[in-house]
Amino acid sequence: MSVNAPLWVVAPAILVAAVATGADVRTRKIPNRLTGPALLVGVALHWALGGLGGAGNALLGALIAGALLLPGWLMGWMAAGDVKLVAAVGAFLGYPQSLMMVLLSLMAGGVLALVEAVRRGVLVQSIRGAALLGAWAMTRTGRTPPPPVTSGVRFPFALAVLTGVICSLWVSP
Repeated sequence: MSVNAPLWVVAPAILVAAVATGADVRTRKIPNRLTGPALLVGVALHWALGGLGGAGNALLGALIAGALLLPGWLMGWMAAGDVKLVAAVGAFLGYPQSLMMVLLSLMAGGVLALVEAVRRGVLVQSIRGAALLGAWAMTRTGRTPPPPVTSGVRFPFALAVLTGVICSLWVSP
């Protein structure tokens, strides 16, 4: 089994996600001083090694990754640091690898949410809330009431992003 990206992509993407995970686990925050420079370095590396096309691919990877998590932040389901983290890592991975990373991160996040709901004894409440939320999202027309209240279970999503980054390196998009 081999990795689908060069070392200059793999090493910084994993490093950024790992540092963010450490910060998120300790403080429940992902620092801007990590995500901002990481995004710029990702784009600059792609530019230096792939020219304008490389930089464009890095920007597209960052944009798609961040845009996919943006609704979660707007709905209050995740923090802005999570969105900035996937955008920064997406700059290293580029497109389409960043899309795979986000999808795998969301899957890992679902598993982590399930484990956390079981651990806190709110699994039934969480499933009910997810079902109500899904029904609310599917039937939104005109002036609908706000989304239903969820269980409030939260966890450091950077751990799911780290898992998504690592897994995406072995999966062809």
